[in-house]
Amino acid sequence: QVQLVESGGGLVQAGGSLRLSCAASGRTFRTYVMGWFRQAPGKEREFVAAIRSGGNTYIGDSVKGRFTISRTNAKNTVFLQMNSLKPEDTAVYYCAAQVDYNNNVYTRSEYDNWGQGTQVTVSS
Repeated sequence: QVQLVESGGGLVQAGGSLRLSCAASGRTFRTYVMGWFRQAPGKEREFVAAIRSGGNTYIGDSVKGRFTISRTNAKNTVFLQMNSLKPEDTAVYYCAAQVDYNNNVYTRSEYDNWGQGTQVTVSS
């Protein structure tokens, strides 16, 4: 098990940027695939982005071209850079982790470890 702590959420105007961070515990961070999901009120939790242990990245269609994901293994941290934010990006953003065994990064059930979430609110 790995513990995940997100930070960096907040209130921003449309068109602005935020960078979310997720710090992970443990010594095996480099072996994990790290994902970001989000959940808006009354909606399903949806995939946002993921990065494999080898560095391959995956970005959800609704945020492609605006969001990027990166990781720093030396600091056990994954980042989600969010640019050109829109009101529809408003949601609680969750960090997730799973040992990378070439699993399906888009499916939330593939992840065993979740953070507590951080709120992102984009005003129009």
